[in-house]
Amino acid sequence: MIQRVSGQPHLPAQTASPRRGETAGGFGAMLRQELDRAQPQGVAFSKHAITRAEERGIQVTPDLMDQLAGSVIRAQAKGATNILAMDSEKAFIINVPNAKVITAITQEEMKESVFTNIDGAVFL
Repeated sequence: MIQRVSGQPHLPAQTASPRRGETAGGFGAMLRQELDRAQPQGVAFSKHAITRAEERGIQVTPDLMDQLAGSVIRAQAKGATNILAMDSEKAFIINVPNAKVITAITQEEMKESVFTNIDGAVFL
């Protein structure tokens, strides 16, 4: 047993006990996690998508980020998991559950592209 210099025995730190009917990391923590997941704080870009946007001259503005976040929310409501979010000049493939942009494409590239493994499309 380790004792303090004063000679008094070391007592374990007091921990807060869970409220009645709640276990540590229980329902309250699970509810918070589900609420956070259901309402994405925004859309993130993968490293690949950042590289593609830079190479293709696609400017990522706050307005565009809001549009992409809105498209994720609309796609979630319909149960989509991978979407093509597009306007007349650019398009983005987005993984909806992770709210992550996978790649960015310009209008010129859209003409020659075939999009696979998507289950929805959203117009920005």
